[in-house]
Amino acid sequence: MNLALFDFDGTITSREMFSDFMHFAVTPRRLAAGRVLLAPVVIGYKLGLVSSNVIRSQVVRFGFRDEPLARLDQAGERFAREVLPGVLRAQAMERIAWHKAQGDVVVVVSGALDVYLRHWCEQHGLALICSELERVDGRYSGRYRGRQCVGAEKPRRVLERYNRGDFDRVYAYGDTSEDLDLLRIADRKYFNWREVA
Repeated sequence: MNLALFDFDGTITSREMFSDFMHFAVTPRRLAAGRVLLAPVVIGYKLGLVSSNVIRSQVVRFGFRDEPLARLDQAGERFAREVLPGVLRAQAMERIAWHKAQGDVVVVVSGALDVYLRHWCEQHGLALICSELERVDGRYSGRYRGRQCVGAEKPRRVLERYNRGDFDRVYAYGDTSEDLDLLRIADRKYFNWREVA
C-alpha cells in the first residue's frame, strides 16, 4: 500500500480557488468594505512586500469574523458541489482514481480552507489535511485554527498523522513553491504533473 499526497489548488484544480471562495461565501456588504479596507495589504502583496500567508490571514479575518457556523458551512457545501466540479483537472481525477484502485491511502494536503474542502473530500472518499478555520461559541472567529497548512507545515502534519513505515512508497503532487517541502518527503514526486528527482 502506498500513500498519495495531493495539493489541491492548481494541482487538482485548474487554478487557485481562495479568491473564488471568498467571493462566493463573503456577504456582498463585507466584500465591498473589504476592497477598500484591505487595499493597502493587497497592493503590498502584489509588490512582493506582503506574504501570501499574511494576506490570506487578513482576508479570512475580515471576511469570516463572527460568521455563524451554519451559514458558512452551507456556503462551503454549495461551493464544493456547484463550483469545484467545473475546475477539476481530468488528469488529477484520473490519477486519484488510479491510486484508489490500487488500495492506496489518498490524502489532500492543502492550504485551502476546511469549510469547503472537507465536503469535497467526503464526496470523493479522500482523507484531508488542510488549513482550518477556528470556531468559537457557534461562530467562526475569523482566525485560523493553528498554522496555515503551507510550506513546511504540510509535511509536518502528514508525518504527525501517518507513519512512513506503514507504506511501500509515498507519492506527492504539487504545483508551487508552497508544495516543495511536501514533495521532499516523497519517493515519487510530481511538480506540475511532471515527475522530478
